[in-house]
Amino acid sequence: MKQKKGIHFEVSERKILLRILDLVMVFFGVYCLDVFFDFEYISVGTDNTVALVLLGIYISIFGTIFELYDLQKASRFDSTFRNVVITTSTVVLFYLLTPVLSPYLPEERIQIVYFYFVIIISILAWRLIYINLIESPRFYKRVLLVGEVSNIEGLVRALDASDPNYKIIGFINSEDSNLESVKFKGLKEYEARSFLEIIDTEKISEVLVASFNTEAIIAEVYHNLMLLLERGFKIREYTQVYEELLQRVPIQFVGKDFYKYFPFSRSNENKLYIFFQRAFDIIVSILGLLIGMSFLPLILLGNLLGNKGPLFYSQERVGKNSKPFRILKLRTMVVNAEKDGVKWAKKDDKRVTKFGRFLRRSRLDEVPQFYNVLKGEMSIIGPRPERPFFVNELSRIIPFYETRHIIKPGLTGWAQVNTRYGSSIDDSLTKLQYDLYYIKHRSIFLDFSITVKTLSTILYYRGQ
Repeated sequence: MKQKKGIHFEVSERKILLRILDLVMVFFGVYCLDVFFDFEYISVGTDNTVALVLLGIYISIFGTIFELYDLQKASRFDSTFRNVVITTSTVVLFYLLTPVLSPYLPEERIQIVYFYFVIIISILAWRLIYINLIESPRFYKRVLLVGEVSNIEGLVRALDASDPNYKIIGFINSEDSNLESVKFKGLKEYEARSFLEIIDTEKISEVLVASFNTEAIIAEVYHNLMLLLERGFKIREYTQVYEELLQRVPIQFVGKDFYKYFPFSRSNENKLYIFFQRAFDIIVSILGLLIGMSFLPLILLGNLLGNKGPLFYSQERVGKNSKPFRILKLRTMVVNAEKDGVKWAKKDDKRVTKFGRFLRRSRLDEVPQFYNVLKGEMSIIGPRPERPFFVNELSRIIPFYETRHIIKPGLTGWAQVNTRYGSSIDDSLTKLQYDLYYIKHRSIFLDFSITVKTLSTILYYRGQ
């Protein structure tokens, strides 16, 4: 058997491809304007290096904020078109407002319009090629799943939602089965004896092994896996793929050898990283409080008319090393919202006032927490602090839940920018997976990504 490798771009490769060719197409579009039209605002050449680099930086930053590099949205033309227009509008506006680094305004203002439209057309032309070529079935990664039937449903559902190019074609049961065994009908099942034939006929490019107990893998399947490995075929373990594609730690699949999955980031003990993070916390908190004070008249009026009660409220939360502290927030719920006992906050919660909903959506209700950050009880980035009641409940149900308390809680975090409001055990499990991923991969680059995604959440008015 000879492996037939298909062409496939990994997630990271597609994101890099989008970023690089966006810039290439924009510079090419500007070059065409300069060559074929009487365009004087900016030209591609060494004399304009600083201006071109600034343009590239703006496109990269605002493209990230406005989700131009979200692979799910990049695969659809409607969302791509909207994001390209919003990104270009912001880029051109900022470009015009930085004349010291960017070119001075041309005498013919119509050239700004040409500049604006050439950026839109250049990026859209490339994105049409991406959607119709790179996102086509010929570039899908065709995967064969080998594992226990009990694991397959949750794994397939999660992977299908994460990457449209990662296609699980079918599965082979790694355990002995009989007529009474549980069957999974959501995916085509192949016979173990046809393992090697399937690799050829279905043009499989990767085998994904999803088994809690490798000792239970039947001899025939184990032998074929070894044979494929010896021939250089790509075989990967499901927790590795799960974490890579979904960017969260699959704690529900982690067994007694849990220590293998938690080699936490060295940044957690890196003195230089901790110093810069604290400096970042202080600077952003001071700026946040100053900006928040500028909205104070609006907030006071809204609270008077829409909330009718105290402006602030404090609540006990669990901090680093499970140490409790009092969090400070703007009140968004009716007075005595928990007179009937502690309840999960829900989407469209009836206890939230009309003005409180605005505060949540705009994230203005979080502004007083900058005070907690200044005190050192919280950080700008980290797992959201939870209430002791829910921590006690969730710790008994979800494994490794207390692990999220090994670092300071944060105003925003990897879970907040990647998932919706947690109002159930399943939601809390998903949030914990993201929190542990952050603790495991914590770095300046991941912090920067969270900061940019948070700006995107605020600008798109997606607060909870």
